[in-house]
Amino acid sequence: MPAFRTAAGKASQRIMPPDLLSPKIIPPPGGRIVILTGAGISKESGLETFRDAGGIWSRVRVEDVATPEAFARDPERCHAFYNMRRARHRAADVQPNAAHQALVRLEAEWPGEVVVVTQNVDSLHDRAGTKNLIHMHGIYSQARCTHCDHVADWPGDMSVADRCASCGQTGGLRPNVVWFGEMPIAMERITAALTDCDLFISIGTSGNVFPAAGFVAVVRKTTKAHTAELNLEPSAGATLFAEAHYGPATEIVPAYIEGLLRTARLHDS
Repeated sequence: MPAFRTAAGKASQRIMPPDLLSPKIIPPPGGRIVILTGAGISKESGLETFRDAGGIWSRVRVEDVATPEAFARDPERCHAFYNMRRARHRAADVQPNAAHQALVRLEAEWPGEVVVVTQNVDSLHDRAGTKNLIHMHGIYSQARCTHCDHVADWPGDMSVADRCASCGQTGGLRPNVVWFGEMPIAMERITAALTDCDLFISIGTSGNVFPAAGFVAVVRKTTKAHTAELNLEPSAGATLFAEAHYGPATEIVPAYIEGLLRTARLHDS
C-alpha cells in the first residue's frame, strides 16, 4: 500500500488501491514538471541497481572499473565490465516497463513542459519514447574518444583495439558514461529546469549520489514548487519532500501520473 510522508517526515498509510493514487498538489496548467529517475525505475525491467544490498557496487570495486584512473591503469578490465553491462541491456527480456511508459504518457498529455533527468545509463527511457530527456550520467550505448572527445553510438562490445571514426586513433574509446570524479552532463540545463519548475518528482533514487541527491534542496531553495518522492522505500533525503509514496515503480508511478492527469482535467473542466 502506498505511504504518504509529510515534509516533517511523519508517514501515514493511504487506504486506497494504487490505481486511485491522488497527488497532494497539482501544478498550474502549463506548469513545468521536472522528474529525476534513478536505478529503481529500471529494476523491474530486469536491471540490477548499483547501491542496494547485493547491488553491483557491492560486488565490484568502483575504483577498479568506474574512474578515469581505472581506465588509464587497466582499460581491458574496464571494457570487460562495461561490455558485460551493455550485453545485459541488449537482452530481449530487458524492456521499458509501466513506469517508463507512464512518463511518456505524462509528456504527451501534460499541457506544459516535462523534463526527465535520469541518472541511469541504460536506454529504457529512450526506447519507451521519452523525448525531453537528459542523461546526466551518460549512456552505455555510446562511445567517447579520450583523444578527440568524439561521441558515437556503440551498441556492441568495445576494446582497446577499436579505432575512433573521427580522429582515427586506437586505444582511446571508452563508454560515454560519467565516472566517479567526473562532472555530470548538462548541469546548466538541469539547474535552469530545477529553478523554474512547478513540480519536482524523484523516482527510484537512493538519495546518496550527488549532485542529483541535492536537486530537491535546490528546488526548495529557489522555487515554490511542490516536491514528491516515488520510491520503493524512503531515500536518504526523504524528509526533504513534501509528499512521498512507496511501492514498486510499476505500480506507484502509473498511479501517480494517472492521478495527476485526472485531477488536472477536472480542474480545467
